Amino acid sequence: MNQFSALHPFQNRVTPTGEIIRHPARGMFMGNRGCLHDACGVLGRSRWKSTAWIICRLEFKGRRRPLMSPGKYTELFFLDEAVALASGHRPCGECRRDDYRRFRASWALDNKTSEPGRKTLDAALHAARVDPHTRSQRSYQAPCGSLPDGAFIRFGERQLPHLVLGEFLIPFENYSYGRPMRRPHAGLVEVLTPCRP
Repeated sequence: MNQFSALHPFQNRVTPTGEIIRHPARGMFMGNRGCLHDACGVLGRSRWKSTAWIICRLEFKGRRRPLMSPGKYTELFFLDEAVALASGHRPCGECRRDDYRRFRASWALDNKTSEPGRKTLDAALHAARVDPHTRSQRSYQAPCGSLPDGAFIRFGERQLPHLVLGEFLIPFENYSYGRPMRRPHAGLVEVLTPCRP
């Protein structure tokens, strides 16, 4: 069995840009995109094998499983829910049933449609999160002052991901948050959190 130490953690921490990195920090949520690793627990080139990108609780009904088991889904970890949503994931319909129902209802309201089934929702989310030509994360432009709390944008000289929270932007770097800064309300910014396609 492959057990990585804190010095050599698995590559299974997800950033707001959707990148999967190696980092020893724990996250508040777990999720998956299908089986992305080989028998040695090493990620291949693919960054998804399923359009069902989910966000799960860390504990549910006492279930336990070894990380990176051969042929099983790759356990991914998120610092918090804002990071998971920005990277294109949605709440799990089993371990986070109430959150999933709220997410689905919000999506239907935003898209002015009836609540979609799981496959329809996942297909729409996948179209919003991934550019089919470059296979990279989609983004879009929006006025900075119009964005809700929890959205992630690229901002600043280095174009780092920043979390929108009230009157502040909080930079995300090295799998943690930095010092908050005042949010500008004028001007367009690049938004990472997926919108409707």
